[in-house]
Amino acid sequence: MASLPGVAEAAEAAGVAIAEVHRHPANRRGFLVSASEASVRAARASATLDGGAPELPAEDSDGQVGDPVLAGAVRVAAALDGSALVNTVAVWRRSPLQVLARLHLLAAADLADKDVLGRPRPDPGVAERLDLLAQLVTGVTRAPAAVLAAVVHGELLALAPFGSADGVVARAASRLVAVSTGLDPKNLTVPEVSWMRRPDDYREAAAGFASGSAEGVATWVISCCAALEAGVREASSIADAHNT
Repeated sequence: MASLPGVAEAAEAAGVAIAEVHRHPANRRGFLVSASEASVRAARASATLDGGAPELPAEDSDGQVGDPVLAGAVRVAAALDGSALVNTVAVWRRSPLQVLARLHLLAAADLADKDVLGRPRPDPGVAERLDLLAQLVTGVTRAPAAVLAAVVHGELLALAPFGSADGVVARAASRLVAVSTGLDPKNLTVPEVSWMRRPDDYREAAAGFASGSAEGVATWVISCCAALEAGVREASSIADAHNT
């Protein structure tokens, strides 16, 4: 996939941009504050893409998130923040399917029956494709990390392995790839905001990836790399605010 026209260049540009925001003065020591804010913004944007409410409860409220999609996205974000992220990444590197099941349990807790939470659909081919995806994540690949993140993201969207909250899970998985590969080790970028702002383009590109055509796959990967660059701009605004 990295040899497809424009893909290698897009992946390199994303990597350079992400490395730069990690060198921001606010992120050298206080990156945990930036990462927590990035997680919140990512959760809101990811939920909005799946039809959830975009706003968290006001600070003077009881703190309960009423919208089930947003509530699930917030729980997923918590699993990818602070010390919880360290544990999640450690499991992801050796058992990505276990993490995907956990992410679905968190994301769909208010959306699906308890007996299906964390369990892939029994449809033919779902388990096999998930196994292949797990092999890709845990195996050795020369593909740039940004390309791998886009492939994991696109495959989970196309497969919709759980039948509920699959978008939130797919976008969280792409973040895990970025962290675990060292592309975005501090989990600072917020590509979800770019996807949220252009939902039709996002879904059209995802459909192109699902088609399996070389052009569709390339367009998807390049668009994901562009979203990472946009996510860096979001991360920079967070860091700038914390550096004042």
